[in-house]
Amino acid sequence: MLRYLWLSFAVIIIDQGVKLWLSHIWRVGQGVVVVPGLLNFRLVHNTGAAFSFLAGAGGWQRWLLIGIALLVIVIIVAILRRLKPGSTWTAVALALILGGAVGNLLDRIRLGYVVDFIGAHWGNLYWPYFNIADSAISIGAVILILDAFRRH
Repeated sequence: MLRYLWLSFAVIIIDQGVKLWLSHIWRVGQGVVVVPGLLNFRLVHNTGAAFSFLAGAGGWQRWLLIGIALLVIVIIVAILRRLKPGSTWTAVALALILGGAVGNLLDRIRLGYVVDFIGAHWGNLYWPYFNIADSAISIGAVILILDAFRRH
């Protein structure tokens, strides 16, 4: 099922392209309100993991998170190689997760942090900033869960 890797590459290209573009037009903290009270874009550098976990750890977390990402990437590729024909939704989900993992890994290796820019909130309730790679990972995870329910 490696034929779905095109989806991973598309996620990587779009994610890295948007991050590069925004990093050239904005400084950290700059952005725009897209939908008042709901959605805004603002350039943020995240040295931690999801929800900025370990962000203030002093630098060692970069190497831990790179190692974890590399391990996850190897496992996903191995699973994709072993999928049986007809496992389309699983392959799509894993390809999205793979693309997102590589997109954030490239940031972490190249920059030492992940570039985030999407801010969702409801009034004063804010979700942590995220990016296209994070979105692909989340969508892939939801597809995996739904596919597991569908098969059982």
